[in-house]
Amino acid sequence: MSILIDETSRVLVQGFTGDKGTFHAKEMIAFGTKIVGGVTPGKGGAKHLGLPVFNTMKEAIKETGATHSIAFVAPAFCADAIMEAADAGIKLVCSITDGIPAQDMMRVKRYLLRYQRDHRTMLVGPNCAGIISPGKAMLGIMPGNIYMQGPVGIVSRSGTLGYEAAAQMKALGIGLSTSVGIGGDPINGSSFLDHLVLFERDPETTAVMMIGEIGGPQEAEAAAWIKSHMTKPVVGYVAGLTAPKGRRMGHAGAIISASGDSAAEKAETMKSYGLTVAPSPSELGPTMAKVLAH
Repeated sequence: MSILIDETSRVLVQGFTGDKGTFHAKEMIAFGTKIVGGVTPGKGGAKHLGLPVFNTMKEAIKETGATHSIAFVAPAFCADAIMEAADAGIKLVCSITDGIPAQDMMRVKRYLLRYQRDHRTMLVGPNCAGIISPGKAMLGIMPGNIYMQGPVGIVSRSGTLGYEAAAQMKALGIGLSTSVGIGGDPINGSSFLDHLVLFERDPETTAVMMIGEIGGPQEAEAAAWIKSHMTKPVVGYVAGLTAPKGRRMGHAGAIISASGDSAAEKAETMKSYGLTVAPSPSELGPTMAKVLAH
């Protein structure tokens, strides 16, 4: 099984006719994702890549029965695109966009809370690589060829380290159920915890890799939950062991400020809650192989 997406997921591309939307829609279709159309305001009624283009999400969902969307929308307009998708009743939005203002994301988070939990849109991202369930569907910008189908779940703040883990595990003959990039922004749509809960419930995921980075309390909160609630082994890794205090490193959210925010402190926290922590990025695959062998 997989979490979040599978071969039946009906996907809309927001920002469909732009160059990024077009390029990645082609890649997702080639991977086997069921893309049913896209939305570009002002271009409704046209065809793009042989699929219908709509002006609004409501119209697109009504016509196509879409359940998922992926947003390739410029930072200034992306919050509105996410809220429009939520208002139209989409089940999940994956936002790839980097550089959405934090204030906009605060507004999005508040907006999503107006819906009852059972009917609330899940947001993955922004500033993320997306979601992939090998052999089933891809909702993102990752290179699909480095993923192999299997029983391990990945949830990562870093897109590239998610790729690295997948490639290393494939080389060792270990496949994945789903890999989720939650994004590196200070305010993201869904957390490690949201996805760990889903992996714990998925009968065909037997182990999980959680890749964090400096900045924020998410990794510590997730580790505490894992100790109390998770029956499956979890391998942890935290990027940024050499990062100096107070300096932003790449991602908007990757900044050490408070106590417990550094990579070394997070790695120690993970170990204290019983996670197996990979010593370096080159050991992600071998560490998972050791855990699975026990």
